[in-house]
Amino acid sequence: MAWLLGMKKKPMGSAVVLRIDEALHLFLPSRHRHGDVEVAYDGTSSLGHVVQSVGPPLTEVGALSKDGCHVDPSVRLMDGDVVDVRPPVRPQRLAGWPRFVLDVHLGSLTRRLRLLGLDAAYSTAATDEALIRLALGERRVLLSKDRGLLRRRAMWGHAAYVRGDRADEQLADVLDRFDPLLAPFTRCLACNGEVHPVDKADVAGRLEPGTVRSYDEFAACDICGRVYWRGAHSRRLDAMVATGVGGSSVGGQG
Repeated sequence: MAWLLGMKKKPMGSAVVLRIDEALHLFLPSRHRHGDVEVAYDGTSSLGHVVQSVGPPLTEVGALSKDGCHVDPSVRLMDGDVVDVRPPVRPQRLAGWPRFVLDVHLGSLTRRLRLLGLDAAYSTAATDEALIRLALGERRVLLSKDRGLLRRRAMWGHAAYVRGDRADEQLADVLDRFDPLLAPFTRCLACNGEVHPVDKADVAGRLEPGTVRSYDEFAACDICGRVYWRGAHSRRLDAMVATGVGGSSVGGQG
C-alpha cells in the first residue's frame, strides 16, 4: 500500500481545456506556457472568468471558439469542453478619431502619443476608479500595464494592455494594435490641448529675446497657452515622427 502514497491524485469534479495562442503566453505563469491548459471547472463560472483566472485579461482576447464555432465570454461550459483562445486581430480599428487615457505608469508613452497628435488623457493623480470613469464617460481606450485593472469587467472592450518596457517599444505596440490616423505637432505635450499657429507678435512677450530673434513661426496650445516653435531639435523630432517613435521633450514654454 505504501506505493499509493506517491501517486498523484487526480482532481475531483469537472475540468475544461484552454488552447491559448502563443501570443498570449506572456500572461500565463511559466507552468502553463507549454501545451494546453487544463482548468478545474465549477460548472457555473462564465468562460470569460475561466480564461481570466489563468492569466489573460479579456481585453487581450480577440476570439473564443469551441468546436470551431465562436462563443461569447458569458457562455457556461461543460465538463471536457476544449476552447481556443486567440488574441485580437491587428490592427484593431477604432470607430472615429481614437482617444486614449493612460495609467500613471505611462507618462513617457503619453508624451509620444501627443507628439503624434493623438488625444491622450493622463494624470499622475488618477486612481483606478477615475481612469475607468474617464474611459467609459468619454469613450476612451484605457492603456495600461496593470493586469488587475484590465481584468475588471467594466474594461472589457474598453482597454488594452501595453507591451514593452521602453516608451518607444510601447508606442510601436499601440500604433501596431490600433493603426490610428496621426497628426504630428498638433497637440500640447503638457496638457493634451490642441495646438494652432499664432502670430509672433501675440506671443513675443512670453519668449526669451534670443528665441524671438531666431524664430518667426510659432504655435500655442488653446488650453494652457504653452508656446511651441521648431527649434534646433526639430530634425530629431521629425525623424522620430517619421519612424513612429516620439521624443520625450520638445522646445517650448508656457
